[in-house]
Amino acid sequence: MAATTAPLEFDATRPIKMSSADFSTHKYDWYRWMLEEAPVMPAKISVMKLSVVSRYDDCRMVLTDDRFIRNRGKATGKGTSPLPFFVPKGIAAIARSMILEDDPEHRRLRNLVNKAFTPRAIASLSDRIESLSGDLLDGVVKKSAIDLLPEYALPIPSRVIAEMVGVSDDEMHEFQNSVRILSTGLTGLSIAKTLVWDLRIASKFMRKMIEAKRQNPGDDILSALIHAEEDGDRLKDQELLAMVFLLILAGFETTTHLVSNSVRTLLEHPEQLERLRAQPELWDSAVEELVRFRGPVHGTKLQYATEDVEIHGVIIKKGSPVMPILGAANHDPRAFDKPEVFDISRTPNHHLGFGFGNHFCLGRQLALMETKVALKNLFDRYPNVRLAVPPDELKIMAMPGWHRHVSMPVLLD
Repeated sequence: MAATTAPLEFDATRPIKMSSADFSTHKYDWYRWMLEEAPVMPAKISVMKLSVVSRYDDCRMVLTDDRFIRNRGKATGKGTSPLPFFVPKGIAAIARSMILEDDPEHRRLRNLVNKAFTPRAIASLSDRIESLSGDLLDGVVKKSAIDLLPEYALPIPSRVIAEMVGVSDDEMHEFQNSVRILSTGLTGLSIAKTLVWDLRIASKFMRKMIEAKRQNPGDDILSALIHAEEDGDRLKDQELLAMVFLLILAGFETTTHLVSNSVRTLLEHPEQLERLRAQPELWDSAVEELVRFRGPVHGTKLQYATEDVEIHGVIIKKGSPVMPILGAANHDPRAFDKPEVFDISRTPNHHLGFGFGNHFCLGRQLALMETKVALKNLFDRYPNVRLAVPPDELKIMAMPGWHRHVSMPVLLD
């Protein structure tokens, strides 16, 4: 990772402003300092105060210890809503997904969707992902430069999840609009418009799609979810809506930015890219290392303390939110040998890029397969692909818990 060009003012007593462009741009410099000097730090996301933990073992502890739960209302004793802030009633169902719930409710919901993500189900998508990748690369063959994000990294996973959910060709425009809302509308100045207006439009489309699948089921996840049973239990309408939004968001967001981040990482480490070309059998371990080294998911959903908990001398008060910083944990020298070295053959590689514990990412195998196919085909088809701007000119989106580029301009020949 590139060194910072300006001195940063590290202070363990001042909250990290996680929504700031400065922190987003220099987060790895902050991580290095936090890991050694301030493993538990105060932080702010907009006006919300929280604590963050950065060390590998601490992140795993917060994600597995019964003293921390996802449901804010249950942790604070103030209601049952898992949401950390108010959202309009009309869209609250969207936000109340299983990733904000704890067992046994989380396990009930997860079991109902598990069958769509079995190894056999994911393996069956391989040919389709190859075809999508090839079609997209065919489409840019006459271009000398592209923005990799909208023209390649996004269309593959968004189209795959659309087909998995069962979106018809006639519905694709509305579906892509929902993807746009979820991808770009939940941060920055646009969040108010998104919450008040855009999500209502997306919610209306999803409800219409659910009803259509109820009347005419197909061979897709949504139809399966509508009729899925676990010990005689089925998803309620509100749960179905939340699950569809979660599948769409999780189904494309992680992979889109993993592909984009990975292209940058490989182009900045040409010797490792040459190793991959000489030893294609390393692609699987390479993608795991890309997740560790510069993965897109840097923080989990908030965990809430159910009692006062002391971590490295810092008291996390009952009901207070904590975010494990997975991006920092993946560079903790206590857990990884030479963590700042990008090594495509790293073994073992027990990174936390897909979370840990009960909320371990259900779509991990799909994301890994999509990323491997997208990267391998890109570098095979365009062996001279390179960044169109110096790496330090690539802007990082100011989005807490994520490492996402605003754009990824590349030259193809």
